[in-house]
This record gives sequence, structure tokens and C-alpha cells, in this order.
Amino acid sequence: MTRRVGRREALAGIGLAALSAGCLGRSRNIAGRERSSQLTLEISAAPADRDPNAIRIARHLAENLDAVGIDARINTLGQLDLRRKVLINHNFDVYVGQFRESEPFDPDAMYAFTHSKFIAEAGWQNPFGFTDVDGVDDLLESQRRTDRGRTEVVADLQQSLCELQPFTVVAFPDPLTAVRESRFENWTNRQPLSVGGLLALERSGTTDGESSETTAGGPVEDETTTDADADMMTADGTVDDAMNADMMTADGTVDDGTTADGTTTNETTVEAEAADGDATLRLVTTDERITQNWNPIAAEYRHYGTFTSLLYDRLALLDDGEVIPWLAADWGLIDDETIEITLRDAQWHDGSPVTADDVAFTYEFLRDTSMGSVETPIPTPTFRGRSSVVTSTSVVDDATVRLTIGDVNEAVGVRALQVPILPKDVWEERTDLATIAGFEFDIETTEAVVSNNEEPIGSGPVRFVETTPEESVVFERNPDHFLVRPDTSTGDTPGPRARIPERFHGKPAFDRLEIGVMGSDIAAVQAVGDGFADATVSNLGPDSVPRIGREADARLVTGRSGGFYHVGYNTRRAPLSNPRFRGILASLIDKESLVETAFNGYAEAAASPLAASPEWVPDDLRWEDDGEDPVFPFAGESGSLDAEDARSRLRDAGYRFDDDGRLLSQGT
Repeated sequence: MTRRVGRREALAGIGLAALSAGCLGRSRNIAGRERSSQLTLEISAAPADRDPNAIRIARHLAENLDAVGIDARINTLGQLDLRRKVLINHNFDVYVGQFRESEPFDPDAMYAFTHSKFIAEAGWQNPFGFTDVDGVDDLLESQRRTDRGRTEVVADLQQSLCELQPFTVVAFPDPLTAVRESRFENWTNRQPLSVGGLLALERSGTTDGESSETTAGGPVEDETTTDADADMMTADGTVDDAMNADMMTADGTVDDGTTADGTTTNETTVEAEAADGDATLRLVTTDERITQNWNPIAAEYRHYGTFTSLLYDRLALLDDGEVIPWLAADWGLIDDETIEITLRDAQWHDGSPVTADDVAFTYEFLRDTSMGSVETPIPTPTFRGRSSVVTSTSVVDDATVRLTIGDVNEAVGVRALQVPILPKDVWEERTDLATIAGFEFDIETTEAVVSNNEEPIGSGPVRFVETTPEESVVFERNPDHFLVRPDTSTGDTPGPRARIPERFHGKPAFDRLEIGVMGSDIAAVQAVGDGFADATVSNLGPDSVPRIGREADARLVTGRSGGFYHVGYNTRRAPLSNPRFRGILASLIDKESLVETAFNGYAEAAASPLAASPEWVPDDLRWEDDGEDPVFPFAGESGSLDAEDARSRLRDAGYRFDDDGRLLSQGT
């Protein structure tokens, strides 16, 4: 007989050693508070080898907290364990993280992030437990309905979030990517590892649109290949896998295979493989999660979701601010609250057709992954804000579906079209309550939410091939995708790629996509410089930038991200439940100094979460040239905290110190 346990208990006990250690530390932390009465705050962040920016922010905040009498303790966790701790278990005091949008985003992204209706749900929606029903909630609802006055409503929304500080915006980092252009070119400076960025790549030596339709998959000689490169092929013309993790040495460098007598055991580079017509795009990352899980709705595994977005098409693609009909060939309003969508002729990776039933199912499923099998709906932990826009669906025919979106403006309606469309026959089998290793979860979650989604079946331009967990994953070009179909448009009959920009026609330009896991940013950059990879998966830490400059065949690609670094507060816990206290903590963060020291200048300090979209930011929330936070100015001069000033602010807010200058936890 299975023992029924809570989801949080189960997640804490299925091999998450680091997470369990964090919970144990929390228990000791509470005991310590009772003995000393000093206020203790634990700051959770990823370790330096996984996110150097986050740990530097955490150390900076911890140092300043200690200076004002708060016992600050840093708890480093792997990305997966950190997200489970914060987004699922809500077991944290303070965390340092990055908002998950990869590009400047519409203000409606704040809906799921801060609306109080989501405080009990797991995922990126309101992880802070923040509640402001008559203020922020009303503004979030209003900005969805308003068109002409939306700018003013969004300005008020930002003012409220900045004053109440459920999270403190620190900076918007520049995405840093090392690329090698000998085999693939057209790496965009905007967001090279976005869906649009990867699909816009061209094979080197080809013209736009030519690479994938006339060369990918065929034995085409790369014009950049030299005789020396050709010599690196093995005697029988085959190529060893240059991405093998065994090539990494103990210090994180790449072993070139040189032996004592000067010969080489493995000199394969991406250029050498190009000489044999190889069309494999090789990327390297320090984040192993993509090798373990391909569930597009798993919050703890997804960051920007680039690769799952290549597996699963969306009705619309947003690329550099351009809304592109994607799986949807077209759409239009039937009335003020209903969008009718016509689908392209598309197939799932198993060969079955994509139908309007799949689209209707997806939106119903995102609202309730149990599909009504339990009394209380269990929504997906991601895309919650977007799926909440669609209140009902109806199927007109196999290629036509209608979505009821209620009284929302066009921007919010288009945003609702940007969710992964799922095959009904696969995901409707995952609506039962989740079970792991003989334990039955409670009604908080379903199999769909916790499944690894092995052998994923989507309709996107790439499909899954194989994986070695924590080492590598391989995808391949989908030969049946509408992007690669011949143009059959005649007269009034649109072709399979109608309304899709020409830069995507015939794409992707690669036959295979291999993602290898490296031990550090430096090792990843060296792999690109040495020709074992085409690009790193951003974001690189700023310490790797000088290394890119030393690699003759690698260059730095950088742009602007919508994913801001922030310090999040668990408002469920005192004194973090007090907005005045959170404001004082915000004043301990020297954002300008962090931009220079933690990010080496590759970031922009900000007060508003919408700073990457300056058209939405009111003048009084803009970061001025003087470097002063317009809401909670830093308590001190740049690079130097005025601890006494900060303590004075705490006293004015009603907090007490003991004779040793320690902030007391009682009575807070």
C-alpha cells in the first residue's frame, strides 16, 4: 500500500541532497535565532560556477546586512535545487535570481509575477507570497483591459511595485555569448541564443535562405576549411565526437590530445567536420538541466525555454518585438472577446497531424493539468499569466479554433498566443495525481507537472534524438516542419510559410544540434576558441570576457536582456512581511557598484522591472546618470555603505538593537 505524502515532502526526499541540506540549515537557523535573538536572514543563490553574477550580489548584500547588525548567511544551491526551494517549496528568506524573460517584455509579464491570486501556486508566479489586493492587483487587472490609458496604468503599477518592494530589481545584464563564425554566421547581437537567433543562423559561405534548403544535410565543402583542418580527419574519414566530457582536464581546460612525442590522439574540430559536409551546430553550457528534462511546463528546469521552444511550436513567435504568425497561419477577432485562429498544415514529430483539438486541449490543460479529475484545479506552474487570459475554447474544424480572451487589449491577447502547443493524446495521459517511487503526491500536482517528458513529441523545427544526463543532449532538424516545405503558394492560396519572414525560410541551417555540458564558463569559452564548439549558451559571467578576447577564433556577442537580476523576499515571513523593512534592505544594495564589480560593466542598473522597455517607464523611475536609485537610494556613497545611516533607518521603522549593535528579531 502506498503512503500518501505531500508534494513538498516528496520533492525534499528524492535525492536532492543540496536542498535537504538547505532545509536542515534552516532548522538550525531558527534554533539559533531563539538562542541569540539576533535577526538572521538566509540568502539563497546559485554557486559561482553556475551563476557568478548571482553569488556576487548575494555576497554584497550579506556583507552589508552584517554591517548593520543582521546575521546574514549565504546558502548556495544548484540551479535545480534553488528553483525547487524558492518556486515550489517557498522555503526561503531571501533569494537572488534572474527573471525568466529573455527579451524586453510586455508589462503583462508582471501579472503572474506579482498578482495575489497566484501566491499559493508553484512556479514563477508570485514566488514572494506578495499581496496587495486593492493596489497592485487592481492595476494588473486594469492594464489588461485598458488600451488608450494603459501607459498611465503601467506607470502606477511600477510605482506601487517599487514602493512595496516584493523584490528589488538590481540590474539588467548584457547577454554574453562566445561564438565561432567559421561554420555558422549571422549571430545576432540582440539575443543570439533565442529561438529567432538560432533559426536565423546561416551556414558560412552561403547566402541568406540558401544554407538549409540547399546545403544542410548535404556534402557541401565549407569555404573556410583549410588543408590543415582536413588533416585533422581520421584515416577512414570519420570524425570523433569533440564534445565528449572526457576531453576536459581536472582544471577545466580542454585537452588537445597531445602526447609526449608530439602526436595527437584527438584533434577533431568543428571546422574539420565541416570539410566532410557536417551540419551540426555545437553549443556548450554550464547548465545541465536541458540534458535531464524536456517538460515545457516544469518551472524548476526552464530558464528562457529556448530549446523546448524549438521542440514545441507556439501559435505566435515574438522576435525582436515583431509578432510572427507561427503555428497559426492567421488570426482575427470574431467579436470583442473571441480570437479565431487558422492553423498551418503541421505534424507532430510522430507524424500525426496537429489539429484544433490539440490547441483547445492545450489551453484547457494549462488552466488545469488534472482536466477536472480533482475538485480543485491544478494549473501549470509556467505560462500561468498567459493561459489565464484564455477563459474558454471552441473547435470550429480540424484547422480552426476559437479562443475566448475576455476584455483584454491586443498586446495581452497576442501574449496569450505564446504558449507551447501540446499533443492532446500524449498529455491527456498525464493528468493523474503524481507518483514517484511508490509515493502518491497530494492534489497540489499532477504527473504532467513533474514528468521529465522523456522522448518529447512536439511539432517544432527540431526533434529530440538522445541524451546522456548531465553531459550532453542531441536534437535534429525536423524535415517535416513548415519552415522547410517547398513554397506552394499560388494565387489566393497561401504557401506553408505564408507571413513568416524570409530569414526563417528553410531553417534551421543545421541538421543536428548538440549541447554539451562544461564545468565552467572559462572551459566553455575555451571549447569555442579551440574549435570544439560553435558557441556558448548565455549567460556567461563577465570573468570569461577577457578569455574570449584571447581566443583568436572566438568573438563576444552581446545584447540586451529582459531577464533582470533581482533580490526576492519571502513576504510570508516577518520581518520581510513589512514593506518598510524591505525598502530598507533595498537601500543596502549598491547597484551602481555591483554593475562595475559583479558584472564588469556588462549590465545596466535599474529600479523598475520594465527598464529594458523604456517606453513604459515614467521619468521618476528612470535610472539617471548620477547613478542614484530613484526609489530607495543606496545608504552611503558608491562603493561604501554608511552603516550608521542604515541603522538609523531601521530604528525609525521601529526595530531595536542590542548593546552589541545586533538587530533583534523579537517584536518584529
